[in-house]
Amino acid sequence: MSQPEKFEFPFPVPPKTLSDQEKEKLLQKCKKNLKDNDAVLIAHYYTDPSIQQLAEESGGFVGDSLEMAKYGANHRAQTLVVAGVKFMGETSKMLSPEKKVIMPTLEATCSLDIGCPADKFAAFISEHPDRTVVVYANTSAAVKAQADWVITSSIAVDVIKHLDAKGEKILWAPDKHLGAYIQKQTGADMLLWDGHCIVHDEFKHIALSKTKALYPDAEVLVHPESPDNVIQLADHVGSTSQLISAARLSKSSQVIVATDRGIFHKMQQAAPDKELIIAPTAGEGASCKSCAQCPWMKMNQLSNMAEVFEVQNNEIFVSEDLIKRAMTPLSRMIEFNKH
Repeated sequence: MSQPEKFEFPFPVPPKTLSDQEKEKLLQKCKKNLKDNDAVLIAHYYTDPSIQQLAEESGGFVGDSLEMAKYGANHRAQTLVVAGVKFMGETSKMLSPEKKVIMPTLEATCSLDIGCPADKFAAFISEHPDRTVVVYANTSAAVKAQADWVITSSIAVDVIKHLDAKGEKILWAPDKHLGAYIQKQTGADMLLWDGHCIVHDEFKHIALSKTKALYPDAEVLVHPESPDNVIQLADHVGSTSQLISAARLSKSSQVIVATDRGIFHKMQQAAPDKELIIAPTAGEGASCKSCAQCPWMKMNQLSNMAEVFEVQNNEIFVSEDLIKRAMTPLSRMIEFNKH
C-alpha cells in the first residue's frame, strides 16, 4: 500500500488584532470567569503570549502537551480549560476522565493530526503486522489507541533505542522529519508515515545559513520536527522544554530559534539576558505559509477565552473504550520516563 494522498491544510481566518485596552479588559474578564467557575487554564507554549500570561496570572500552567495533561490531572479543579489544539484537549481528558475539559474552540487542530486519519493509519498498520507501532503525541486519541507506544519528542530517542535494543522494527507516525531524526540518532529499523508540521517544515537550510552568517556568535536551537538539513545547522536539537533550557544555559548572548515563535514568551522569561531571533521562513525556497506561527494555535484568543464557559459544543469527549485503549501505549511511555 502506498502512503496516503498529500493533504491540503485549509488555514483558519487569522484572529482580529486587539488593542492593549481591549486585551486588558478581556484579561480581567477571563480571570474572573476562571475563578467563578473554579476552573484552571492550561496553555501550550505555542499559544498567543496573552493566553500564556492569563494562565500564569490566574494560577494555571504553560507547558508542552504531556506536561499540560499531567498538570490538569494533578490539579484540584474539576474543570480544565485547555488552550492549544484538539489532540491536547483529548490527552487531558484521557488523563482526567472524571473532569470536564473544555477549549476555546474545537476547530483548533494540527497538520500532523489532519495528515494521519485513523482509518488510513489502521490500513497502513495492517500491512506491517511485524512492526511495533510508535506514534507521536501529536495525534488524535483514535490514532493513539492503535499504537503500542505513544511518545513525546523529549523522550523519543530513548524509547526507540530501548525498542531497537530488543530487536523490534518500528512503524512510526506521523512526523517524517522527527522520525528521520530519531532513525539517524538510533540506527533503528523504522518505517515512516509521510506527515509533517506546517510550522517546522517551513524552516529552510539556505535561509537559516544566511541568518547564521548575520549572527555568527549566536547558538541555533532547532526542534526535531524540522527538515534534516535545518537540524544539521543546530547547536541544540530538542523538544520545546529542552529548547527553553538550552536558551537559558547558552553561553551566547544571542540564540536563533527554529520552532513556533509562541515559545518566546517562556523562553525570554527563562533567559532574560538573551536576544531571541526567530529562524526565517521566508526567502529562497520558503513560502512562509505559517511564518513560524501555527495558525490553529492562534485560534486561542482572549476573545473566545472570555466566552469559554458560555458557548456550546466546546467540551472534549473521549469514549471510555477509546480512553482505555489509548492509555495503554501512553502509560508505557509515562512508566518508561519514570525509570
